[in-house]
Amino acid sequence: MSDDGRMTQTWSPSDYARHADFVPALAAPLLDRLEPLSGCRVLDLGCGDGVLAREMVTRGALVVAVDASPAMVAAARDRGVDARLGDACDLTFESEFDVVFSNAVLHWVRDADAALAGIARALVPGGRFVAEFGGHGNIAAMAVGFRAVLARRGHQVEWPWYFPTADQYAARCEAHGLRVLDVALVPRPTPLPTDMAGWLQTFGGPLTGRLPPEERLAVESEIVALLKPSLCDAAGRWTADYVRLRVEASKLKTEN
Repeated sequence: MSDDGRMTQTWSPSDYARHADFVPALAAPLLDRLEPLSGCRVLDLGCGDGVLAREMVTRGALVVAVDASPAMVAAARDRGVDARLGDACDLTFESEFDVVFSNAVLHWVRDADAALAGIARALVPGGRFVAEFGGHGNIAAMAVGFRAVLARRGHQVEWPWYFPTADQYAARCEAHGLRVLDVALVPRPTPLPTDMAGWLQTFGGPLTGRLPPEERLAVESEIVALLKPSLCDAAGRWTADYVRLRVEASKLKTEN
């Protein structure tokens, strides 16, 4: 956690591609909500390695992509994306985009109001905000495992993610001048391409990253063992208990 309370996480594009390729793969329905994209000015907020930004460019969009990870920005640029280093809580764009798009990012941003203020500011009047991220109930079983193992070892658990209900997030959107068109919690059990150890390696840094290396490995092994009866089938296939919040909103047009 940074000094101002924001969550910190180190990203590896290679680990992400190996253990989390499902993230962009499952975003096709979200991208389809943006059509028609030809000529559309899009801000991809939290672009990661640029897979989805590249797809939007292929469909004709004019995309600016932002991510807080230098490694991910570099990976996105390698795909030919106009990717820039930036913080979701400190967006500086002013009425520049027809769409702000964000996939699997905003649960990492605990200051939701700062992010939404920047999103609203970045949109032209009538522009759309289309996003999907972890919502209330996301990784519920996994959360019990994290808390139980860390507490047993005497570590205080400061929960790093923001998983709002549909009503909570809709109210925040409306408070920032974004009229909610659609918002819903969607249970989405997600098969993992590798295993729970790979998921922890990729996403668990906020909970285990500050532990000494030997203890981190021990903690992760205990978490995997605790979760295996619930999230791993007889063939050894792991499924993450995801619940996603999908939201579409439009920036209110001001009266002259």
